[in-house]
This record gives sequence, structure tokens and C-alpha cells, in this order.
Amino acid sequence: MRLLLLITIASLAGAQTPPSRSGAAPPAGDARNGKKIFESYGCYQCHGHAGQGGAGARIAPRPIPFAAFSRYVRQPAGEMPPYTAKVVSDKELADIYAFLESIPAPPTANSIPLLNSAGK
Repeated sequence: MRLLLLITIASLAGAQTPPSRSGAAPPAGDARNGKKIFESYGCYQCHGHAGQGGAGARIAPRPIPFAAFSRYVRQPAGEMPPYTAKVVSDKELADIYAFLESIPAPPTANSIPLLNSAGK
């Protein structure tokens, strides 16, 4: 429960904070390979196939900044196991992050006809 609360707060802070112009950009990653790694390492089991969350936190769309993401994956709090560089290389982590960044945001409620016609 505390893990979920911490991740939610970190996600909200990252989502509401504009990207730092002075901070380093995330490393270039291969989204296609990141999706394969995300699936093969079982990340989907807690975070869902599209990073939407479940037993684990929502990590996409709009993931937290790469530095925070990397720090948390390497030294998590709560129930998530640590994924050190021996387990997930820096390149693989960049690929996973590129995959999470590639996931589009869901449509807004007012763009879904069925939801707009319900009250008419």
C-alpha cells in the first residue's frame, strides 16, 4: 500500500512538472525492443501490457522522467524487486523507457461518442 502511494505521488509529480530544459534528455532507446524486454522480463504482470497499472503502478503513458524511473527500477521501495544493471542493462532500461514513452494517451471522454450520447 505504501509502495502504491509513493509511486502515485512520484507519478503525479512527474506528470505535473514540465520537463527540465537543463536536465539531460533520456537516452535513445529502441521502443520495439523495449516492448519485447518489458514482456519477457514480466513487467506486464504488475504494470499491465500497456503500462496502465494493476498490482503495480501506472507507468505509461507519460512515464516519470528517466532519471527517476532508472533510480526506482534500480533501487525500488516496497514490493518491487530491484533490477540492477546485472539483471537489466542500461541499454535495456533505455529501451523499456522508449517503449513506455511510445504508448499513446487514451482518448478523452468527450471524444468517445457512446459516452457523449448517454445523457441525450
